[in-house]
Formats: sequence, C-alpha cells, structure tokens
Amino acid sequence: MEQLVKNRIKAIKKGDQNAYAEIVEIYKNKVYQLCYRMLGNRHEAEDVAQEAFIRAYINIHTYNPDMKFSSWLYRIATNLSIDRIRKKKPDFYLDAEVSGTDGLTMYSQLASTEASPEDTLESLELQEIVQKAILKLPEKYRSVIVLKYIEELSLQEISEILDLPVGTVKTRLHRGREALRKQLGHL
Repeated sequence: MEQLVKNRIKAIKKGDQNAYAEIVEIYKNKVYQLCYRMLGNRHEAEDVAQEAFIRAYINIHTYNPDMKFSSWLYRIATNLSIDRIRKKKPDFYLDAEVSGTDGLTMYSQLASTEASPEDTLESLELQEIVQKAILKLPEKYRSVIVLKYIEELSLQEISEILDLPVGTVKTRLHRGREALRKQLGHL
C-alpha cells in the first residue's frame, strides 16, 4: 500500500493530477474520521478534511519520501483541526448582560480563581510534608524524583544529566515513587 502511494506521489511530482485522485480515494475516510473525532461536527470535519488534501497537494514537494505519507497527511489534518478549534467563536460572551438581572454580566457568575486562605495553608503544609519526604529518600532516588517532578525534565534529559541509561532512570523513578508512597501513605 505504502509503495503504491509513493509511486503515485512520484507521478504527481511529474505533473499527473489524476494520481492524486487515487491518493484521496485511499485516505479520504481515515482523514475525515480523524477530523470528525477532533471537531465533533460532520460539516466542519468535511471542510477540514478537504482542506487537508488541498494543502497536501500544494505542499507535496515538501513531503519526505522516507516517512510514511499517511503520517504526513494526518499531521496536516490534525494541525488544521486544531486551528479550527482555536478559531471557533464562543457561544456566549462573558461581558454580555445576563437576562433578568440588573446589569450583571457572566463575569459575575464565575467562581473566584483565587484559593481561599484555608486552601492556601493546606497546600503549603502538603508541600512541606512532601518536601520532607523527598529529603528522606536516598540520593539516587531523590535526584531522579526532583529532576522529573520538580524540574519537569524528560527521561532522556535526566539520563543525560545523570549519565545513566534511560532504563536505570525509569527504575529509580519507580522505586523513588514507591518509597514516597510508603512515606506518604497516611495522606
């Protein structure tokens, strides 16, 4: 299947527009389904799927034949779907007046985003307890836990920093979490 597609792409690059019709026929249902699952609307999914095929045709010269064509096409469709989601207008506006009220807007209906003093204190106490538990961990587990969850580094980055294989980092991360789970079991 992939070889057939690659042959068609070569034909398209040589100017054969009918070859692209075959590619559309092969992938149209899968691209539509992808768009529909992302957008949840049949008409928008059809529009975005069509746009994905148009963009793929226009930019066929940028396609890398070493990659799967389907992955490239799905990436185009996914990005277009995300763009469509971002551009959607909201069904309501927060500064619109709520009917039946005297000048109140939707803003007044939103819950405060600020934490209550009790929640703030509770959060600080929990952070302190977790920090003390992390400090009790053996150094080899503590370093991995801190790099992963506090510094938010990837496993690969941690591996490079600590000069350890990724498998060792995963093991230490697992064991460190288990040790923390035992220490913090009462929470």
